Amino acid sequence: MRVLMFGWEFPPHISGGLGTACYGLTRGLSQIPDVQVLFVVPKAYGDEDQSAMRLVGANQIPVKHRQLQLKHFSRTLDYIEVGSKLVPYMEPEEFWAHTRREKLKQLEFLNVNEAGLVEFSGKYGANLLQEIRAYALVANVIAQDYAFDVIHAHDWLAYPAGMAAKEATGKPLVVHVHATDFDRSGGSVNPAVFDIEKRGMEAADMVITVSNLTRKIVIEKYGIPADKVVTVYNAVEPHDNHGAEPARKGVKEKIVTFLGRITMQKGPEYFVEAAHRVLQRMENVRFVMAGSGDMMEPMIRRAAQLKISDRFHFTGFLRGEDVFDMLSMSDLYVMPSVSEPFGISPLEAMQSNVPVLISHQSGVAEILTYAIKTNFWDVDAMADAIYGVLNYPGMAKMFKAHGRAEVDALKWENSALHVKAVYEQALGA
Repeated sequence: MRVLMFGWEFPPHISGGLGTACYGLTRGLSQIPDVQVLFVVPKAYGDEDQSAMRLVGANQIPVKHRQLQLKHFSRTLDYIEVGSKLVPYMEPEEFWAHTRREKLKQLEFLNVNEAGLVEFSGKYGANLLQEIRAYALVANVIAQDYAFDVIHAHDWLAYPAGMAAKEATGKPLVVHVHATDFDRSGGSVNPAVFDIEKRGMEAADMVITVSNLTRKIVIEKYGIPADKVVTVYNAVEPHDNHGAEPARKGVKEKIVTFLGRITMQKGPEYFVEAAHRVLQRMENVRFVMAGSGDMMEPMIRRAAQLKISDRFHFTGFLRGEDVFDMLSMSDLYVMPSVSEPFGISPLEAMQSNVPVLISHQSGVAEILTYAIKTNFWDVDAMADAIYGVLNYPGMAKMFKAHGRAEVDALKWENSALHVKAVYEQALGA
């Protein structure tokens, strides 16, 4: 079985859990003898690990003088275009006629360089919607040039690419929902993003969600039939740190760590408030917020207002071994997410023999037994749990031992077998 897979990022060039999950799943699929994966990203850098699959950058595909197989896709592109073509004093009829002319031109010609290549930043910048559109058009070309049996598109950024590939070939499409805009926005969805998500799910033959929490959102908020939505839980890459020399703390106090994007979805403000309550009861503890995001400055200001800045540290974004160095110094990992479709970082913490505290509002809470769970908003319960783990060694020891054994049983090979079964269902096997 040959899989044409579309994603937006791939290690080592990642900004969060999406790229990590894509890497783990492709490695899991590579362990299945009759499965081959061609993974496509907007921009390939050349230093990606291709031991488990072949990786192609849309920025490497010549598209000059190519015929695009797009009969119905222009309707979707209307919703991907950035709304910047409004012209003052233009009548509505004239505006739509102008837009249709522009759309026809864009379908025939892409903005390419002398080599016939489309240039992508591969980032999450101001031109994101334009790059998603260009990625979809190049995906249409890629689908015509490569032989495959099924299409797999990861998250909303790649749904249009998957849809374009399906239109070019008629091959079945599987979309993988790692998060929805309801998770990212707290319910105040971006209409353009919601529409792309909904169209991608509707166009798909099968939809994979990373938790039952996400599956419920897909069915209830997007109106997708339940019989085509399947939950496949994420796993974690093996990381053998048994006997490894832990990173030196440099301090004698306990360390409690938040590691993730500092955004509304991850609940950083609840971590800060819980830290304040714990510090009112004990002094020999430091709190670390490792990550970056739009709420980083407000969190720094809030820590200052609470007068805990001398016990609260901000590291900035961490990747690779820096993540495991931070975890190895930690006595407790906390993920107080407001809406977390899954959450791989608690599994990485458990691999590092660190007890974890997670919110009930996270998908990973569905599969973990040896994790402390509270509601994200219950700051008092969170503070009590933190205090208990730090002050009762027996509790910490129990969570370390059983947690490590539990997470070691979560393998990407098992997730990959479930994904293959979804492929077969999409193919009608």
